[in-house]
Amino acid sequence: METKNALAALAALAQESRLAVFRLLVQAGPDGMAASKISEALDMPASSLSFHLKELTRADLISPCQDGRFVIYSAQFDTMNALLAFLSENCCGGIPCSPGGTSCQPGKAATADC
Repeated sequence: METKNALAALAALAQESRLAVFRLLVQAGPDGMAASKISEALDMPASSLSFHLKELTRADLISPCQDGRFVIYSAQFDTMNALLAFLSENCCGGIPCSPGGTSCQPGKAATADC
């Protein structure tokens, strides 16, 4: 993932409603959810939801698919995984993280002094 794509994804997720929509769609899995169901689940007005869906789509975090008279939105798992890989690329200078991810150096606990 290129830096500009990571920035777009992070900017899109840096808003409470969009993060909630994205997390809901991740939970829904590859089948996704109709916009009306997303609105209902998050108690969000359709006009607000439409704006947030557009921003997440623009960042390639979700994708719409027309299904009859409904638009089904699904999380783009490839983009999500690419963002996670981008964020953790070169983690700890190549030293494998310990179980639980609490420290990068074996036997050293993460502290404020690290």
